[in-house]
Amino acid sequence: MLKESQIYLCIFFLLAFGILYEFSLEPGCFFSCKPVAKQLVMPQDVLSKGRSIIFLETTDHLQPPPLVLCSVESAARIYSDRAIFFFMQGLNNSTMTDFKLTSPSLSFLSAMKNVFLFPLEMDILFQDTPLFRWYHQVNATQEKNWVYIISDAIRLAMVWKYGGTYMDTDVISIQPIPVTNFLAAQSSQFSSNGILGFQRHHWFLWDCMVDFVQHYNGAIWGHQGPHLITRMLKKLCNLTDFNNVEDQTCHNISFLHPQRFYPIPYTLWHKYYEVWDSKPDFNESYALHLWNFMNRKEKRNVTIGSNFLVENLFRTHCPTTYQSLIQAAQRSKQMSQNKTSPLW
Repeated sequence: MLKESQIYLCIFFLLAFGILYEFSLEPGCFFSCKPVAKQLVMPQDVLSKGRSIIFLETTDHLQPPPLVLCSVESAARIYSDRAIFFFMQGLNNSTMTDFKLTSPSLSFLSAMKNVFLFPLEMDILFQDTPLFRWYHQVNATQEKNWVYIISDAIRLAMVWKYGGTYMDTDVISIQPIPVTNFLAAQSSQFSSNGILGFQRHHWFLWDCMVDFVQHYNGAIWGHQGPHLITRMLKKLCNLTDFNNVEDQTCHNISFLHPQRFYPIPYTLWHKYYEVWDSKPDFNESYALHLWNFMNRKEKRNVTIGSNFLVENLFRTHCPTTYQSLIQAAQRSKQMSQNKTSPLW
């Protein structure tokens, strides 16, 4: 009897070891193969590993548009071995419970095995940072650029506190970024803050948060954002013109060539919504920033069958999002046909 028990025990441990081994082979699977395990994960548990990709939604919107879905999906595919976090202002205990019924977009994101949705808890986030007192003193209702200002603050605090890579929600990932501490150049003399990555507790981000508070001016768009990053970088480095597609390095911070994220500059943002005679390869790029801020008035969208550059990017880098757009277009066409069909 004892011998049989020992045999069963050995079989049990072998099976358990096999399961754990399979988890280790599938990137991201350890966090999300079992839905219950994914639901129990707390953001700090995974963020503390310092390799996460971080997205933010600082409004109360709970229906992310297709470009946001594509940004998150493309990152989840390119960084399949990392956790992808989407922090949303509108999420709370009730919306976290009901979004599968109320928000198909959030249900779509949650279904991705390495994507995690969490509420944006700024009181907790800003603790132990230079931004804590500022956050509790500033009058948000008096700030015309508040959505952008608070987003600028959050990305600094989030990446400083936990490490990882922050991306705007209009960034489509196309290949892994090979460096850890980096800023994204829009030109040789100007840095973006739409994409940045640093190790946990990096001194550059701390200095940026100090400057954020000391020289705060909410009336100037970008003063706490790309302009802050640029002036802090210029204090450290003698920025020179880029040679070919070669990145610059200063104080162990990589200043990545504009081709890495901005092969199409903001002045030509509409090129994403045009047909190209020859398809660009973007071989020198790690991701593409689609300048959605510039598109806020015209509100151009991905149109199925248009053959616009943006449609081809969706088809290649976020195919699940693209298929959902095709299905939506088919449903819309069917409904339109039903309305115009004669009743006899």
